[in-house]
Amino acid sequence: MRRAVELEDLPPVEGVTHRFAEVRGVRLHVAEAGDGPPLLLLHGWPQHWWCWRELIPRLASRWHVIAPDLRGWGWSDAPSGDYAKQTFADDILALLDAEGLDRVTVLSHDWGGYASFLLALDHPERVERLVALDIPPPFRPVPHPGAVLLPVFLSYQFVISTPGLGQWALTSGRLVPVILRAGSGSGYEFAREAVAAYTDPLREDARARATIACYRTFLARELPSAGRRPEELTVPTTLIMGGAGLLYRVARPRSTPSLDVHVVPGAGHFLAEEVPDEVLRISGL
Repeated sequence: MRRAVELEDLPPVEGVTHRFAEVRGVRLHVAEAGDGPPLLLLHGWPQHWWCWRELIPRLASRWHVIAPDLRGWGWSDAPSGDYAKQTFADDILALLDAEGLDRVTVLSHDWGGYASFLLALDHPERVERLVALDIPPPFRPVPHPGAVLLPVFLSYQFVISTPGLGQWALTSGRLVPVILRAGSGSGYEFAREAVAAYTDPLREDARARATIACYRTFLARELPSAGRRPEELTVPTTLIMGGAGLLYRVARPRSTPSLDVHVVPGAGHFLAEEVPDEVLRISGL
């Protein structure tokens, strides 16, 4: 059931309404706009639904855009737990069930992208098409020279995961601005309001703990065990990587029969905000 609700301190986007959905015992904030076939937008860290602000008004002319905040971020609940990416995927599957959506197209980024890959791998009948932004699929790694940069890329994750240090880095508001600056392409700078919109929610203790759990789980369990096979992915998928981003140099994902990989030269990690026109052009959404 679509019902508008009032939420305080939400950054505005024209045409977007807001509500909550109860999913697996967690209240998820959902932003939505437009009518048409369902298009699910899944954000990453340190962001929330507002990272899609440059795309939602244009997408809403053709799609029913549904942009939830993942548990622990934005205006969704932040319960205790390990914040495994499978948990995000299970939440999204339950959200589709609650919304009565049998099959959706997905546009996703970062951890939302990781979760959407898991959803597409395990429940391909629910995903019409997947467009993922700057997040390699959870396939077995292929050795290449750029892999030597992996410890550099993971350095911020070790900061977040370190007891005491991670909580301070998040609640002090010091870390998120650094991540946004370091992860962007050289020609893009986040506006002050955007930095605040992403920094402030994560200064809350519960949301800081959620971020810490997310990265500790990844480093301890998910990174060492990533080993899905490319042939398991049968959903038509477009992966767009930022050519100037460290993640692209570290992972270098390759195209497969179901996965088309595109690279945007000069772009960093935050493609929906840095190069929204390129995202629309390449994805065809």
